[in-house]
Amino acid sequence: MSLLLDVQNLTISFEIEKRSFNAVDQVSFGVHPGEIVGLVGESGCGKSVTALGILRLIPTPPGRIESGQVIFKGRDLMRISPEEMRKIRGKEISMIFQEPTASLSPLHRIGEQLAETLMLHGSVSGHEARELAEKWLEKVKMPDPKERMHAYPFQLSGGMQQRVMIAMALILEPDLVIADEPTTALDVTVQAQIFELILQMRNRRTSVLLITHNMGIVWEMADRVMIMYASKIVEEGRRNDIFSDPAHPYTQGLLRSIPKIPADSLRLKAIPGNVPSPMNYPSGCRFRDRCEFAFSRCAAEEPLHLDLGDGHRAACFLLEKG
Repeated sequence: MSLLLDVQNLTISFEIEKRSFNAVDQVSFGVHPGEIVGLVGESGCGKSVTALGILRLIPTPPGRIESGQVIFKGRDLMRISPEEMRKIRGKEISMIFQEPTASLSPLHRIGEQLAETLMLHGSVSGHEARELAEKWLEKVKMPDPKERMHAYPFQLSGGMQQRVMIAMALILEPDLVIADEPTTALDVTVQAQIFELILQMRNRRTSVLLITHNMGIVWEMADRVMIMYASKIVEEGRRNDIFSDPAHPYTQGLLRSIPKIPADSLRLKAIPGNVPSPMNYPSGCRFRDRCEFAFSRCAAEEPLHLDLGDGHRAACFLLEKG
C-alpha cells in the first residue's frame, strides 16, 4: 500500500542567542491511508516541532526547515507555494494543537470560527456552515452546543476550548489529522468518547499522527509506534512489537515507567536523568548518559537503525551483539 505521508530526512533548526541547534534531526517515517501512528517521547524530544514542520508552521525566525522532504499524496510540501500550502491546511491535513488558547481567536465567537473553517475550504452557505458547526460540537460532547456557538473562547473552560479545537480539526474530514496531545484537558470519560470519534473517522480512511507521552493511549489507539528521543526517532514498529519486544533501552524505560495494577512496587521505575538540551547533546548515542547498558562505543559513534523484521527498527549498538 502506498504511503499517504512520507517524511524523509526532515531537519529543523532554531537559532537562539546566536547559537543554532537541531530540534528535529534527520527524521524519516511514513503514514498509510487509514492508519493511526503514535509518536511518543518525553517533553522536549521534538515531537511537536516535527508536526509543525510537516505543516510548514515553524516560526521563522528563529526556526528554519534545513532539509528534507514531506511527500503528501505524491507532492512535496516543502516545494509548493505558500498559497497551495494554505489550501492543504485544514482541508487535507488538519492539526489539533496542544494549546487551544493560543489557536482560537479571542475576538470571534465559537460558531463563527467553526463556520469560517467550512466556508473557506468547502462550498457551503453560511447557514449550512453554522448547522454543521453545531452538529460537530455535539459530536465532541460539548455541553449545550447551541448556546456555546455564541460564546467567546474566554467564556469556555480549558476542556471546552479543547473540544472546539478537535471539532475544528475534524469538521472537514481531512485525509490526515495531526493530533498533538489532543485530550490533555479532558476528563477520562470525554477522552474515550473523542478517541471513539477519531476511530470512526479512521474507518473512513482518515489517517492520524497521534503525538503523546501517554503509552496507555498509544496501546489503545495506534497501529504503529515511533519512539522519539533528543530530536531523533530511536525505534519504530508495530504496536504489538513495541510493547511486547521493545528493542531500545529508552523504549524499555518508557514501558517500565507505566503504572501497573496491582502495583508491584510503591515507586514507579523512572528513567534516571533528563532529556539533554538540544544545545548540548552528548556525542554518539544521545541516550547514553541515561542508559544502564552504555559502553565505550556509545560515546564514540552514533548508532544507525537496524532492521529487526516486519518494519521493526531500532538504533542501538546492543542489537549488534545478538
